[in-house]
Amino acid sequence: MGYSEQQRSTTWLLRGGLRPTRQRLALAGLLVGDGMDRHVTAESLYAAVGEAGAKVSLATVYNTLRAFCEAGLLNEVVVDGARSYFDTRLDDHPHFYWEDSHTLTDAPAEDLVIAGLPEAPEGMAVSRVDVVIRLKRA
Repeated sequence: MGYSEQQRSTTWLLRGGLRPTRQRLALAGLLVGDGMDRHVTAESLYAAVGEAGAKVSLATVYNTLRAFCEAGLLNEVVVDGARSYFDTRLDDHPHFYWEDSHTLTDAPAEDLVIAGLPEAPEGMAVSRVDVVIRLKRA
């Protein structure tokens, strides 16, 4: 990891109030080191960290992704109830889920209109709305 990637990763972790440990830095470097937004699963991040030569277990990847979400650094987007993608882009935006390749990408938000939401139960507030548009070959 180059100096600017490491600096970007360290700053990102500190913004979430997380100590920049070796394992967190390795994962953060793959997530935000190049400054690009991405969507990853725990498994795809685990494979990438292995290819990068870092020693991090799959359990650590899962736990660290959860910690990044709790710190407000990532959003989790659940697809099919069993598959979670972790999104580095934090603003409200819709997603395309490509059923044939099992990938998640950002969708253009310009044409999306949400006319209304049901009222939240008493004592609760809507924290966010996830819009996943599933795509299959026509």
